Amino acid sequence: MTDRSGIFAGDDPFVIAQNWLAEAVESEINDPNAIALSTVDVDGLPNARMVLLKEIEDAAFVFYTNYESKKAQEIDQAGKAAFVMHWKSLRRQIRVRGLVQKENGPQADAYYTSRSLKSRLGAWASHQSQPLSSRASLMAEVARITARHGTNPGRPPFWGGYRILPLEIEFWADGAFRLHDRFRWSRKDMSTPWEIVRLNP
Repeated sequence: MTDRSGIFAGDDPFVIAQNWLAEAVESEINDPNAIALSTVDVDGLPNARMVLLKEIEDAAFVFYTNYESKKAQEIDQAGKAAFVMHWKSLRRQIRVRGLVQKENGPQADAYYTSRSLKSRLGAWASHQSQPLSSRASLMAEVARITARHGTNPGRPPFWGGYRILPLEIEFWADGAFRLHDRFRWSRKDMSTPWEIVRLNP
């Protein structure tokens, strides 16, 4: 047994993550749901970028993107990803590593519909991660898409969600004299129970 209490207490890591995010929503100035998402290419070279986490489910973390983007190509090739979510205001972070599956159904449709019209049209117009000749050409494409799809565009077939199913979650909180508190939840696969270990700072 680990000596977990306070902000680390609980038997469900997803509930702990939801609670930490809820606190961050109240204290973080911008984008409390921002994550630094890491993937690797076919040569094993890592990539990292900021994306917005849209939901912490009962057993997964969900974000949305263009399926033709570099990140999506790397996720589809490897089937795995990692991210870190850091809050300066709380002096805490969560690290996650795991398997990835697409969310390309009604849940993705519902989230896409909830976005602003300009964001929905932008999803159609952007050939994410591809070379762009100028901003003017991008805006011209937005205008063309707007004329074509109107004020209620459906979700593009190349745009949807990814669900990260963790094999490892680490909760970290800043401690005095850099003696931080760290707890790692890990499991061999999705069907095995979590093992919880306190780590050295």
